[in-house]
Amino acid sequence: MAVTIREVAQAAGVHVSTVSRTFSAPNLVNAETRERVIAAAAELGYRPNLAARALTTGRTNNLGLIVADIANPFFPPLIKAAQSYARVRGYQVFVADTDEDPRVEEELIGTLARQVDGVLLVSPRLSNAAIVRLGADLPFAVVNRRVKGMPAVLMDVGTGAGAAVDHLAGLGHRRLVVLGGPRNSWTSGQIRRAAGAAAERHGVELSYHGPNAPTEQGGYRAAAAVLAAGATGVIAYNDLMAIGAIEGLATAGAEVPRDVSVVGVDDTVAGRLNRPKLTTIAMPTQTAGRAAVDLLLQAIDEAASGTVQMILETDLVVRDSTGPRVAVERRV
Repeated sequence: MAVTIREVAQAAGVHVSTVSRTFSAPNLVNAETRERVIAAAAELGYRPNLAARALTTGRTNNLGLIVADIANPFFPPLIKAAQSYARVRGYQVFVADTDEDPRVEEELIGTLARQVDGVLLVSPRLSNAAIVRLGADLPFAVVNRRVKGMPAVLMDVGTGAGAAVDHLAGLGHRRLVVLGGPRNSWTSGQIRRAAGAAAERHGVELSYHGPNAPTEQGGYRAAAAVLAAGATGVIAYNDLMAIGAIEGLATAGAEVPRDVSVVGVDDTVAGRLNRPKLTTIAMPTQTAGRAAVDLLLQAIDEAASGTVQMILETDLVVRDSTGPRVAVERRV
């Protein structure tokens, strides 16, 4: 039998009306109570009556979620977490993929605008000006992009990049290279700036090679630039690029980590399965997915200030793709 609103109220220790407000007007419920009700609903498997709510609110109870590349293993955990959390909040999620093309991204926003109450933009490739323009008529929340006046969830990849430079410098590496990602990537810019500051602090040389396709093939092609720079340490835009760079280095006769140490970003399954296992900056993708939905729903209910930004910590996970600099001539 379907779980009733009364059962949720009893489990959460609140009145039935509080449960109703949690799903219809969450801005009227304090955060602690709201989270308790949502947790109870999730545990019991409660689903709000969407048809009834749509009649009273005029909303679709749908959200759009647009990602840069659904084939990139960074995105699926975020998508699943966002969908699961949105479902508990009484919303369904339409997922769309831009294939790293800002023109497609703008087209998708226009298409979804007629079917959803708000849109999550995850690692958008559009310019900030375009995002602000398109968000004038539809609530947005953005992941990994700082846009003035717009709610955002930011994964602190800059701190992770600084930790990666600390790690490589501590292993004796004196010449590093950052393999950047797409041209309009906020994450790529954060990595470049933070790594540069950390390199200056350690007195090590750091060069930048980019933009690059954020794919295994992009990393493979960038391996030549690593060798040309004489670098013994690499920080790649993401795990896919790091894995591709390792393949490219191996093709050229350079072994990881004997000749070159490589650090990725994301901590995806692909990096954990790679050989050598990838040292990487772990990104809290599932937490980001849930947080982004929460901010978007607040924006839809006009309960969130446009400047709300949530910053999530990242961690450097050291595995097998980094090691001490070997003071011998590289065999390539």
